[in-house]
This record gives sequence, structure tokens and C-alpha cells, in this order.
Amino acid sequence: MAEMVMDQAQRPGGLDRAEQGLLGAPVPRWEGAAKVTGAAPYAYEQSPPGTVYVAIVPAAIGRGQVTGVDAGGAEALPGVLAVIHDDPRMPAGEGNSRAKPQPNTGRVYHYGQAVAMVVAEDGEVARAAARLVQVRYEETPGRFDVEKQAPIREHGLGFLPAIDKGDLDAAMAAAEVTLDETYTTPVHFPAALEPHATTAWWEDGQLTVRTSNQIAGAARKTIATALGIEASRVRVLAPFVGGGFGGKTGVGPEAVYAAIAAERVGRPAKVVLSRRQTAYVAHHRSHTTQRIRLAAGRDGRLSGIGHESVAAQNEIGEFLEPVPFGTLPLYAGENRRFRTDLVRVDLPATGAVRAPGEAVGTFGVECAMDELAHRLGIDPIELRRRNEPEVDPTNGKPFTTRRLLDCYTQGATRFGWERRDATPGSVRDGEWLIGMGMAAALRGNFTVEAQARVRLEVGGRAVIETDMTDIGTGTYTILAQVAGDMLGLPMTAIDVRLGDSDFPASAGSGGSFGAGSSAAAVALACEDVLAELALRMNAAPEDLRLKGGQVSAGGRSAALADLVRDKAVEGHGRMAPGKVSRATSQASHGAQFAEVAVNAVTGEIRVRRMLGVFDIGRVLNRRTAQNQAVGGMVWGLAYALSEDGVVDTRDGRFVNPDFGEYHVAVNADVPQIECEFIEEVDDAANPVGAKGVGELGISGAGAAVANAIFNATGVRVRDFPVTLDKLLAGLPPL
Repeated sequence: MAEMVMDQAQRPGGLDRAEQGLLGAPVPRWEGAAKVTGAAPYAYEQSPPGTVYVAIVPAAIGRGQVTGVDAGGAEALPGVLAVIHDDPRMPAGEGNSRAKPQPNTGRVYHYGQAVAMVVAEDGEVARAAARLVQVRYEETPGRFDVEKQAPIREHGLGFLPAIDKGDLDAAMAAAEVTLDETYTTPVHFPAALEPHATTAWWEDGQLTVRTSNQIAGAARKTIATALGIEASRVRVLAPFVGGGFGGKTGVGPEAVYAAIAAERVGRPAKVVLSRRQTAYVAHHRSHTTQRIRLAAGRDGRLSGIGHESVAAQNEIGEFLEPVPFGTLPLYAGENRRFRTDLVRVDLPATGAVRAPGEAVGTFGVECAMDELAHRLGIDPIELRRRNEPEVDPTNGKPFTTRRLLDCYTQGATRFGWERRDATPGSVRDGEWLIGMGMAAALRGNFTVEAQARVRLEVGGRAVIETDMTDIGTGTYTILAQVAGDMLGLPMTAIDVRLGDSDFPASAGSGGSFGAGSSAAAVALACEDVLAELALRMNAAPEDLRLKGGQVSAGGRSAALADLVRDKAVEGHGRMAPGKVSRATSQASHGAQFAEVAVNAVTGEIRVRRMLGVFDIGRVLNRRTAQNQAVGGMVWGLAYALSEDGVVDTRDGRFVNPDFGEYHVAVNADVPQIECEFIEEVDDAANPVGAKGVGELGISGAGAAVANAIFNATGVRVRDFPVTLDKLLAGLPPL
């Protein structure tokens, strides 16, 4: 059948007529049983017969040139098959569909960079041999201290151009009240539970790569480019990914190394990065320095807003943290300046990590708004209400759905905001200082191209196929819900096949665009199927009613399996951004609330409770959406209090490149967290009316915690994370 393509502002008719009651319901995860029983295989767990093991040899200097390699000691170990260091295809860094991996020239761009590999019969032997490889270098001075590098204003990196609207400097000079403060955020690691791993094998000139990656289709192109072969000769498999958080959006060198090793020894090869290696070989989020300027009248109405930042990237990386992305449409103010300058450093690449832009940008702008509210004696929610724009204040485009004011109202009521004492340090519980804080949340909504195939097979089962991945976000489940509702089938009658680059292409998991775009493609494919079923029923598609495996129209009814008979029905759907994306301002919104207790003697911080109220368009699955939002809020909590990738500025090493010292939030850190949704279908976002949720929960969560700490103590920390050493000197006396 012909592919079904629909303008993003149109809604599939079959979705409106759905009677199965699946979409939006808190349906348990489709693949949940496989995961908890260990039946869901991850990248490192696949071992074809004859598999060999690869260990990476990391660079021992921060900058310079490899001048020689002595592999004799490694090659002498029993079980070692090869030591490879001279293949020009071995990438020096990460690649993606837009950036070709940097070829192996022997140049060292950062400490821990992969410079060679050992292939052995056993993983332990491979790792032991890697430690015996002697690499000689010509070392040169490195740029390891981000804050000592001169910012570059004209750099051409990133997707956000500098914006200068009106005259911010004049607005600041004329304003009755101003704020001009600098906030910093540190290096953040993606910190996925499943390690970065790949198993690769060649058969008849075709390469199969089973890898932990968020975007299978892009990975296929990147690997092919790195190896100098046609993409048609590469198949990427990633059906189960144990978390990515942005760190698996590109293709790490280890995946290409595995393919080269498999080719060299003629056997399947597998590689896994240790936690410490992951910090160097996978990308991280850049340190940021953010200058926030606010110009306001005494009534709190903004006449100007500036968000000017500095972020880092190494010599070969092409990504730049879009720090002010969430600030652009957030508040009114006719005079506006947004830009992010670049500093070049000799550290591992920076890249997209857990809500790039908004996760760190909201620390600056939302803490600044809290500071302004305190100076003016205006409630922080009221200050935000007074600066709620009617249209996007940066580009003048109309918003699609924007329920931010409702998020404030509902959140304040549920959280008990009226009990907040605006005087910092005034509420005590024994030796604990108690405070409340809030912040706005915003995550830009993207519409991306996505394709899917839906096949109604003989017997009445439906099969969904797309190269979209599920990184723990619930993709398997929501796609089955869409197809189940539109075709009138229970979840048990639907098979979902994901993470195979041979399937119809999607944009993969990242940017919070996967659910809406892929669900829309599945819905359109189902429309294609319904058109054929209507022909077989001699009815119009809009007259069909499907429920419980039965199809009815015009007073007639038939079992779906009987209607399919001996010929399967296949539909193809393709979702692509159109004129609506270009003409409107789209985002998911929310309000974050936090209550903290700070010990007046020790400075210990305990988050007591958190609440997030979010506007995400149509809720595709209430259970998985809440899981995503709450998970994001936990990330925000950890960003506020503990996550801090520390660089030794003498040599470019990370001081804490593993979970022993890089402190993500654990169970004991996480308080009672509640999440609610204000649902309004956003027809302009995509055909299913859903907006991004995965990264929205991170946005503003950390700022709400930081603002609560100020309310509890009167101490304003602008250098994140907020640790007790930054509080102790300013704590009020008992």
C-alpha cells in the first residue's frame, strides 16, 4: 500500500474513533516482564559463536602525539590475538550522522582517549594485555582549566544563533530595579546504568553491530562512514538500551573498534567500557558560566532579560550546550540578549546530556527570578505571572498550547504554597531550617521525521516495526497502545519490534521528540491499514468501528482475523515537520516545587518533598509519563546537590570518573515526589497531540531546590551544586 503522510496539524481519524481505551491509560510496560526476568538481551550479552574480546588502550597524556607503540609484552600473553594501533579508521573521538569520526592520526586530544586496542580470547586477558601496551608520546601543554580560557564569540557551533533584540544595556540603565549575577554549573556525566558496549560481526561482507545506542539509523551511517563502506552494508541492532541520557546519541569509538577487531581476526568481537573509561570515551555536559541580567520596574514587570553564557568543547567536537534555549520563550521583556560563547579545551568531548540547555540554563534564569522576587518583595509565582507573555517574546510566533499559568495555580494549591514564609531562615524544626522554593519548567518541543510499518497478519495479530529505540522510556508500550486503540486490539495481540536499522527510519530516542513523532508515524500507518480494511468491508474508513478484535460498519460486523483472511494488510506511516513547526512556538511546560530542611549546625541538606505539575499535551501513558517526569525531577535534585564532574586542571584527568565519587541521587536522597499533568491535546505538535516529557522533569527541578535552600537559610549559592561547605559560613545562629 502507499505510504500514509499527514500534515502535523492533522489528527488521524482512527484515533478520535478509538474505543479500546488504551491510549492515556497507565498500561504496564509491554516489555516489562522480559526485563525483570532477564530475558531482554542487552548489547554486551549477545555472544555469537567464536566471540573474541576487545580492550581499549587509553592515552596517558592530556595532549600531544603518539610517537610509537611497543606491543611485545601484550602480544606475549597467551590468548592475545592482536594488538591494533595503526588502522587509520580507528576514530579518535565520537561521531554522529552529521560529524564524521576524527580518523586516527596518532594525535592525542585528551587524557583517556582510545589510542589502541587488544583483541583476545578472554575479556580478562584482553584487559590485562591492554595494561602491558607501551605507548610513547610527544606531550604538549594542554588547556585543562575551562575558566582560564578566552571565550570565542564567533564560533559557528550549536543550533542557537546569538539573539540581540532591542537594547538590553539601555534597559538595564533605565530600570528601577536590576539584577546582574553570574551562575555556574559543573561537568555532568550521562551516568546510564547499562555500560557502553558493542558486539560486532561480519558475514559475507555485511557488518552487524549490536550496540547500546539511542539512534540506530544515525549510528548505521556513522559506522559506515568511519569504516569507509556503504551504509547498506551495516545493520545496527539496539532493541534494549539500559538508559542513555544523551550519552549514547553518538557512536563512541568503541563501536568502530569492535567492527575493526572483528574484521581483523575474522570472528565476532565485543567490547565494553568500564565506568572510568566511559567518562573519557563518551561525551559529558560542559561546565557553564551564565550571566543573567534582569531589568524591571518596581511592579516586577521585565523590560529586559539577558542570558549570556560560556560553554566548552574540545578541538574536534562540534556540539555546544544550548544554555539559553529554555529562556528564549519563557518571560516577557522587549529588550533581550541571548548568546553562548565557546572555549576550546583539551578534555573529552562535550555533548547532549539529559535536557541539554534547559537542565543547566534554568539554574541561572530561575534562581535569578527568585532573587528578583525577593528584592522586590513579590511572591515568586506572582512575579512569573506578571511576566507571562502572550506570544513568544523572542520571535513573535504564537504559542500552540501553553498551560504554564495553570501549572502554577494547581501546583501552588497542591503543595501548600500559601504556608510559605517569605522571610528566609524564619521557619525552624528543632535545629533544622525549613524552606520552600519553586521554579518554572520548560522544554522545547520538536517535531522530527519518523517512519513506521504496521502489519495486520493472518490470524489478526498486529506487528509494529520502526528503528526507534526504547531506552527505558516506554516506547514499546505507547506504540502498542496507539496501534491497539486504532485497530481495536488488546495489547496481547500486538508485537512491537524496535531498534533495528533495517526497519523504517525514525529519529531515535533523544530530545524528548521520540514518543510524539514515532507514535504519530504508527498512527498514520494504522490509518493506512484502516483504509484497506474499509475496502474489504465495503465501507468508508470513517465509518469503521474497531474494538475487541471486531470490525463493524453500516450494521455489519466481522472478526478482524476473518477480514484479513489469507492476506496480511500492511500500512506505512511517515511523520515529518511542516509549516506548523516553522510558524509556531512549541514547548512543554511545568511548575516545580520543593521543600527542604537544612541543618543549622552541620549544613546538611535534606529535600523533604517535591511536586511537579506539567503541561505535556496528550498523555500517551500516564504510568510511563509519570515515571519519566519523576525520574527527571530526581536528576534535577542531584544536579542541585551533588553531581559535579571535577577536572584536575594540571593534566586533564577527571578526579571522580565513576559512581564511587560522582554522586548521582540514590534512594536515600529521594523524598516523596508527586507528579501531575494538565492535559490538553496539542494538535499543532504532531498528529497524536503529545509533547515531550522525558526531559521536562529535569528543567527547573534543581532551581526549585536551590530556591528552597535560600528560603530556608538566607544563603544564596550561585556556584552549583549547593554543598554544605558553601552554606556553613552564612547559616543563621541557632
